[in-house]
Amino acid sequence: MTQKTVLITSATGRIGKELVARLATVPNLTVRACYFSESKADGLKALGADEVVKFDLSDPQTWDAALDGVTAIYSASLDPMIEQHLAFCKALGKRRDQINHVVRISCMGADTNTASYDPNQHASRAGAGIPLMLQHYWWGEKALIDEGLNVTALRNNFFMNHLLKTDSETIDGEGWFSNPLGDMRNSFVATRDIAEAAAVVLTEGPERHANKFYDITGPAPQSMTEIAGDLGRAMGKAIEYRAQSMIDFEADFGATRAEFFEYLTNGFYTLCSPDFYNLTGHKPTSYYDYLTTKGVSGETGLEELWKGNLWKKGADAMQDATKG
Repeated sequence: MTQKTVLITSATGRIGKELVARLATVPNLTVRACYFSESKADGLKALGADEVVKFDLSDPQTWDAALDGVTAIYSASLDPMIEQHLAFCKALGKRRDQINHVVRISCMGADTNTASYDPNQHASRAGAGIPLMLQHYWWGEKALIDEGLNVTALRNNFFMNHLLKTDSETIDGEGWFSNPLGDMRNSFVATRDIAEAAAVVLTEGPERHANKFYDITGPAPQSMTEIAGDLGRAMGKAIEYRAQSMIDFEADFGATRAEFFEYLTNGFYTLCSPDFYNLTGHKPTSYYDYLTTKGVSGETGLEELWKGNLWKKGADAMQDATKG
């Protein structure tokens, strides 16, 4: 069997680390893992990466070495990096004879602004625009497709590990968290499940998965009170959910995040998709199990809760991106 080389961008992220560890066990596959900070290179080797390489989406000088000999790519990037990702897609297009598969991390609803194929129908309120973050997710997919590459998009529900990270201080110190989601149930997804789906797709290849778009969700939609119950059970202490208005939430994090959270309050992300089960043969990870069990990279969800986060209260992480 021909040896294949897969490039894992964002390899030190939560999905990336899990994916490196999973692909490291696949025969006839060379795993080349990208790092931004030199200090994280050894950690990627410890997870099983065959090769590690410096990669900076903002620095095209790092791209050629990363892409040399690569046949497949796991593509993920932070939303504020959308312009850099679009430029990288053009570079990939020039190598379409070399690269036969790209798996892109995306979001449910990326191709339209609702579950409808009519992009002008809005699920929450008449006259509201498509959330900028959903636009960006679609641009990220479309740029790869337009370059003539074989693309598989994993369109994920809202990440479990992103859900309460902005409230880690009040959870730890005072035993409560707040957001505007209230009683609306959403099928939040574990990042380890996204990595498992990506590993299946990359291993089975474009013959089975090119030009496919999979919705990856959790096993059950949950309200914030139910989430608080699971978190409290995992931590061994009472955790309280405190309802927050969308106005106050927008003041904390900016309009871009608020308009995306509006989707989480209108039922669009309640869906429990069968796609993960159909890819892997088993149910997705529940929120409680995510918190209390380790992924293949060695961390529990509870351990992840206290680690770095893009979104900070009092700062709009998307402020520069909205000016583009």
